[in-house]
Amino acid sequence: MKDIPVNILKPGMIFTEPVYIDDDNLLVPPGIAIKQKDLARLITWGIRSVKTTGGLAKTPEAVTAAVAKQDHGKNFKKTEKSAEDASKNQKIEPEEEPNEFDSKEIQENKGSYREYTALIERLDRVFSHVSTGIALDALTINELTGQLLNAIRGERGRFVGYILGGKISGYEMAKSSVNSAILAAMIAQELMQPPHKVMQIITGALLHDVGMLRLPKEILAKRGGLSQEEIRIMHTHPLHTYRIIARELNYPDQVGFVALQHHERWDGQGYPSGTAGENIDIGARILSVADAFEAMVSKKPYRNSIVGYEAMKALMSDNQSRFDPDVLKAFIAIMGIYPIGSIVVLNDGAIARVKEVQSGTPLRPKVQILIDGSGQKQQNGAVINLLTEKNHFISRALNPKELVNKGA
Repeated sequence: MKDIPVNILKPGMIFTEPVYIDDDNLLVPPGIAIKQKDLARLITWGIRSVKTTGGLAKTPEAVTAAVAKQDHGKNFKKTEKSAEDASKNQKIEPEEEPNEFDSKEIQENKGSYREYTALIERLDRVFSHVSTGIALDALTINELTGQLLNAIRGERGRFVGYILGGKISGYEMAKSSVNSAILAAMIAQELMQPPHKVMQIITGALLHDVGMLRLPKEILAKRGGLSQEEIRIMHTHPLHTYRIIARELNYPDQVGFVALQHHERWDGQGYPSGTAGENIDIGARILSVADAFEAMVSKKPYRNSIVGYEAMKALMSDNQSRFDPDVLKAFIAIMGIYPIGSIVVLNDGAIARVKEVQSGTPLRPKVQILIDGSGQKQQNGAVINLLTEKNHFISRALNPKELVNKGA
């Protein structure tokens, strides 16, 4: 393969052979024009050169073939646009009215919270295409991946707070997938994964449950326990997802494996293949932790959510059976025992929201007082650093619904 500097690439260039970001990751197939967004993606990732065994397409036949493929893409765009037009009036509605204890962004649906809900809306449209049989467009997924990564830069705490405290009705699969992708991105960065791998993990996380849409709806919506046959069918969804990612979207296996193996277990007792330990793709090991936490803190058709503290306790009791211990350690370092946004009761009876997790001291985050020890609401309550204020400590976590009742 020959290296091609990114700074000489131009939108519209067409190559006779696949162009790769590295040995395994495809930028564009042969005969497909490079787009400005592809170049922007390379610059964002800090990629200085790409590789190909081919050259620029110069023959009329090669250009004609490329144009035919581009025209096919345009036809798809028209179909995709019609689907978007049909749902353009759909907007995320809160599952319950915001209250005075919610963050300002959630109350007003502005700022980074609006970015968060917009990601969910866009991904929901992608899933709608799968449900209605419309071909998927990898470019749309790539844009979502980039938008998500840009959104959480410097805003980790806020987005964890939205995962725990957001008030979104419906959009269960899209919301779960965006939440899992946010958490997976944070873990991948904590583990110092290279930028291209972080992007692959986010992409795999966004799509990790898309295979569910190929399963019978009555199984997905069923309340209560599943039969053995229904469980067997449910366990096929990673295979459906892998086919969608690798065959329909033409992503490299590194993206497909993130989704294919996210239900594998560290002890080898998972599915679909019973793969164990480090033989499981690192992206899948990361997504496994993120997905498990998200599932515990989000409402499902068959049960209510649990608070972040209880979810963290459940993860920490794993004892190297389900999760990679190093991945779990990184997640605890990011989240703390009481994740950002959690509502807690202090030893003096005051009620506070966790504002910042402090590295190395998971039990002593920074908290902001919402209701003081005498029961008085605080509009802009004091922020207390529990690491330095030794006379204060967290006595228990509180369900946010209890807080509303206490504040009434």
